[in-house]
Amino acid sequence: MTPLPGKRILVVDDQKAMLRLIRGILHDSGLMDVVEADDAVTALSELRDQSYSLVISDLMMEPMSGLELLREVRRDARLRRLPFLMVTGAGFADEVLAAKDAGVSGYIVKPFTTDMLRRKVSELLYHP
Repeated sequence: MTPLPGKRILVVDDQKAMLRLIRGILHDSGLMDVVEADDAVTALSELRDQSYSLVISDLMMEPMSGLELLREVRRDARLRRLPFLMVTGAGFADEVLAAKDAGVSGYIVKPFTTDMLRRKVSELLYHP
């Protein structure tokens, strides 16, 4: 993936290790403007205050889930078209279907490979 100046990505996950992993993969891919949020409530506030090119969010979080965050993003006229990549654990088929119905741009299932994440991010940044 070629470096993309001006592309800011928000990564949302309640697990610090996953935040570090995703940020590292993005940095290695030339995407240096990565902001982290450790819950969806913080992420929503961040999205309303700053401009982003992509959201990568875990599905299962508290107190607000990634699905609830997605629904809030899609309700907001300013954020509605923002590409949104959902990360989910295996075994959450119903939640993935609900995310599709809510307008998710794409999803990947944990455990994912570096190439899988890079490919999805590239698709969403180059062809949103």
